[in-house]
Amino acid sequence: MDIKNILVLAPHTDDGELGLGGTISKFIEEGKNVIYVAFSTADQSVPKGYPKNILSIEVKAATQKLGIKPENLLIYHYEVRKLNYVRQEILEELVRIKKSCHFDLVFMPSLHDIHQDHTTVAQEGLRAFKNTTILGYELIWNNLTFNTDCFIKLDAKYVQKKYEALQEYKSQGFRDYLSKEFVYSLAKTRGVQVGCEYAEAFEVVRLFL
Repeated sequence: MDIKNILVLAPHTDDGELGLGGTISKFIEEGKNVIYVAFSTADQSVPKGYPKNILSIEVKAATQKLGIKPENLLIYHYEVRKLNYVRQEILEELVRIKKSCHFDLVFMPSLHDIHQDHTTVAQEGLRAFKNTTILGYELIWNNLTFNTDCFIKLDAKYVQKKYEALQEYKSQGFRDYLSKEFVYSLAKTRGVQVGCEYAEAFEVVRLFL
């Protein structure tokens, strides 16, 4: 499968890095074009002591760590936990993005992700890109279940890039899934499943060969 243009759909800033930061870094090093879309900067949930726009600043730094070009980062400011209220608007934005570029591969949250914002982006992503190969990424604290249908093998340097990108989210540093131990342990676990050192796992939502 010839993959040139890749779209990453992140309900919130940091979801894309958490779900496939290593894969993004690998693809960019291979010369692929990666566009990252964040739908909410969660201004209403920013911890005390940080400016309300801190996540807009942090996602720019994090995605640049992975190699994403600044012009390939699209940030929306929908209200956190209320994406389902603007479902049609999100769908229309996704259709507009689809018309702007021919995407060979789309990454989005798993269809088994129980977070209301993640569910909305996954469902509308499937509607907008039903004729494109789609892989669902895992965020294990939100997944009721997760089918490890697809694996992307990673060198250690890509896992390190993922970790470094996540460290840009200083405002979220209290979250245990940003720790080095967690990032490397999950990548190691997925690697063990497929006989390599590190990997990221995905659900196959749609596959075109």
